[in-house]
Parts: sequence; structure tokens; C-alpha cells
Amino acid sequence: MSNLEREAAPSLCGGRGFVVAEPVRELLSPRRVKLGESSEVRRLLPNLGRRMVGAWCFVDHYGPDDIADEPGMQVPPHPHMGLQTVSWLHEGEVLHRDSTGSLQTIRPRELGLMTSGRAISHSEESPRSHARFLHGAQLWVALPDSHRHTDPRFEHHADLPVVTAPGVTATLILGDLDGATSPGTAYTPIVGADLALTRGTDVRLPLEPDFEYAVLSMSGEAHVDGVPVLPGSMLYLGCGRSELPLRAESDAGLMLLGGEPFDEELIMFWNWIGRTQGEIEQARRDWMEGSRFGEVKGYDGAPLPAPELPPVPLKPRGRVR
Repeated sequence: MSNLEREAAPSLCGGRGFVVAEPVRELLSPRRVKLGESSEVRRLLPNLGRRMVGAWCFVDHYGPDDIADEPGMQVPPHPHMGLQTVSWLHEGEVLHRDSTGSLQTIRPRELGLMTSGRAISHSEESPRSHARFLHGAQLWVALPDSHRHTDPRFEHHADLPVVTAPGVTATLILGDLDGATSPGTAYTPIVGADLALTRGTDVRLPLEPDFEYAVLSMSGEAHVDGVPVLPGSMLYLGCGRSELPLRAESDAGLMLLGGEPFDEELIMFWNWIGRTQGEIEQARRDWMEGSRFGEVKGYDGAPLPAPELPPVPLKPRGRVR
């Protein structure tokens, strides 16, 4: 999924200087952003109060949207570099195409993982014949410097590890959780898990004290460490936790996001992550000139043009609040 905002602004991410090294309860409210002509998303990261959670640097929550008489998701070809995209659905389906030749329909609780590496382009759309409802999340993971120039690739994993406890089923999207490991390729110590809780559940989820965490509410009513988290909002939890109390007032869906705090300084502009202004400027030239990022074949429509760069210098910095 692309950042479609035409007035793109740089996001200053990364660095450990502002990592909270103890448990906190910081509720993040979403910013509503139009995605194409018929969709709206709730953007949780980057947020005015929080830029990253581990290597997770971008989180959009969308739906449930009734798209029975609508085209649904329609994101034209656009470029990425220096990151991974994670597509995750609770309802509906999304057709992914990219410049490596991948063509894949992603369905609920299947992992669509695209590693952009040095350069890739892709499109995402609801199939012409699609389910009535579309509900999911789109997330980005920043690649560390040692892997950000890797070859682009796309992975689809329909069979993911599941960890269970009384009243909770955790589908492991990325990384490791309670002895299980996702088949998705990860480049930093990280975790992403989909948690399905039944009404009345009261459990404690094991965590890694060295990781920082956040929980995104997808649906239902749940309390995370005693804090009610409504659908479309996210609770930042900091570090230093060995377990996380969860209580469900109704059937509920949550996403657990975490990882070792990302200690590199980044520039995130539009759909690119780099380290210098020169890298971002070169990426924009390459995309607008039709080089480097390849071609997405089969999409019925023109690619997205890149926004203009801001008049102020782009500088890599650490985490900011």
C-alpha cells in the first residue's frame, strides 16, 4: 500500500535516543487519510507522538468497509525502497502485482510480505469480483543498513504458525513469539502477531523485555494492560515487559507489534526510506524517469507520480516526539 498523500512530508525516524526503556501506556489516536477515491485509512504510524515501534515504521488500519457496490481498494503502481510491506486482512481480498512479476491474491490471515530492498514497484487492488467487506492493516518494516540494498522479492505465506492459550489464538505474522517462528523473512529482531480473543478472556501474553511493543485494536472491546483500546487506535507500551495482560469484554481482534528498538537514523519520504537527501532525490528522479523501479504489468491505469520534495533539507535523525 502506498502513502498517497500529495503533500508528502519527511518523517524523521529511528535512533534509540527517545526509546522509552520502561513500561508505559501511551494511547495513540489515528489520523484519517484518503486512500484513492473510495477508501479512507486510519494512520497510526508515523504519529505525532510516536514514529516507530522496533522496526515497524508505518501502520494503516482500514475498514470494515462495505464495498459491495464500490471498486474497493485501488492503489496504482508506485515505488518502494529500503523497507518491507506487510499486508494483513481480516476480511476481503487484495490482488498484489509487482515489478518482479509477482501476481497474488491475498486473503484473510495470509501474509503478503514484499521486500523492496534497493527498488521495487507494485499495485494493490480489490478484485473486480470481491467480497462485500474489506478490513485489514498495512504495515511497513524499515530495513537495516546491512540489508536495505538487497534484491527485491515477494513472499506469500498462507500457512502461519498459531500459538493458543485459553480464550486467545495468536497467528504469528513475522518474527518469533512463545517459541514459534514465522516463515516470513525478517531482517531485525521483531514480532508481529494477530490476536483473536473470545469474550471474557483474561490472559497474560509472554513478551521479550528487550523489545518495545504496541498493540493495534482491529475490532471488539479489549483492555490492554488495563487500558481500553478501541478499534482503530493503538497503545504504545514501551520496553521492559516480560508479559502483557489482556482482557476481552467482547470477541476482539488485536495486532501485537514489537521488536528491538531500531538504532539507525532514517529519512522516510513518500514511499521511500533512505539515509541521505541525495538518496531520496535520486529515487524520485529514477521513478519519474521510469528507471530502476521496474514495471508493474497488468494493472489497468497509470502509475502514481511522486510528490515534490520539500524546500527544506532532508536530514536523517533519531526518534522524535
